[in-house]
Amino acid sequence: MPKIVKVNQIKIGGNNPFVLIAGPCVIENRQMAINTASEIKKITSRLKIPFIFKASYDKANRTSIDSFRGPGIDKGLRILQEVKDQLNVPVLSDVHSVEEVWQAAKVLDILQIPAFLCRQTDLLVQAGRTKKIVSIKKGQFAAPADMSQAIKKIEHTGNKRILLTERGTSFGYNNLVSDFRSLSIMRQTGYPVVFDATHSVQQPGGLGSTSGGQSEYVPLLARCAVAAGCDAIFMEVHSNPKKALSDGPNMVALNKLEKVLKTLKAIDQVVKCFERSKK
Repeated sequence: MPKIVKVNQIKIGGNNPFVLIAGPCVIENRQMAINTASEIKKITSRLKIPFIFKASYDKANRTSIDSFRGPGIDKGLRILQEVKDQLNVPVLSDVHSVEEVWQAAKVLDILQIPAFLCRQTDLLVQAGRTKKIVSIKKGQFAAPADMSQAIKKIEHTGNKRILLTERGTSFGYNNLVSDFRSLSIMRQTGYPVVFDATHSVQQPGGLGSTSGGQSEYVPLLARCAVAAGCDAIFMEVHSNPKKALSDGPNMVALNKLEKVLKTLKAIDQVVKCFERSKK
């Protein structure tokens, strides 16, 4: 039986319309975060697509020691709280250590476990104990069936508010490939499945001291994922990806977002109508 995870008035999973989780890779500054969230909300409101804002307060797994990481947890959470208060949207960000989980949970509606940390038992358990929604990103090294063990670690705390996120699988050096069978396999757990359309086109470390990416393929992969029945699309968005301080090569330009979402919504409606007709 499909589980439905609810955040505020947004229902994720079941036969509900797909949800957009979007925002810049990292909080570059306060105004940029608020402006980006505001523009995405205008677009999703016009299209009637449920929206959750995403931005990292700290990017702890950057390629280089010199890479921009963000404002840090204290300032970053204050900015995310402003986004919540001003725009009335749920917010999501990454948590990287047991020590930061409870502080982050005071602000975040969804705690995201980064892909490289999806096997970190203490982190998963601590996140589960907050009773907040926990989104576990499937590691690039992990098989989709492996995520059942990550789920059990969260469920062990009594928390069954879980999302699973696909973000591509390692395919040789500096490259990822998306296997859309994984969406179906992970959906068999009953929990909603998210497809990360932008990190799936990332080329980790592909530019030497930074990661590369092929953002031109984001719309294609997102269409495939929605057609495959995913419950939400995760998409990093920036007003000017070429000037982004993190992950610019795989982000979607803000001025192209609405066109992409219109297509995704049309596909989602067909898929959900077909699912209802089978019952």
